[in-house]
Amino acid sequence: MNSIKKILGVLWMVLGPVIILFLFLQAADKIADSAEGIARTNTTLQWSIIILIFIPICAGLVTFGYYAMKGEYEHLPESSSEL
Repeated sequence: MNSIKKILGVLWMVLGPVIILFLFLQAADKIADSAEGIARTNTTLQWSIIILIFIPICAGLVTFGYYAMKGEYEHLPESSSEL
């Protein structure tokens, strides 16, 4: 089970930046396809908000993956009495 956690840790560390890159590519595509004027402004604003919300989420995913890869989750307490 610990080897699965480490493998998934690497996956999560790679997945975080890939998601952000994908969002930037999608945003550029959608903004370029939108009509001039207020429609382009609205599309830019929407994608800016989406990207700003997902950056901390992906940073947390990378952090979680880093700790999983380091082995920090190899032994978790079974109950609250062990904390």
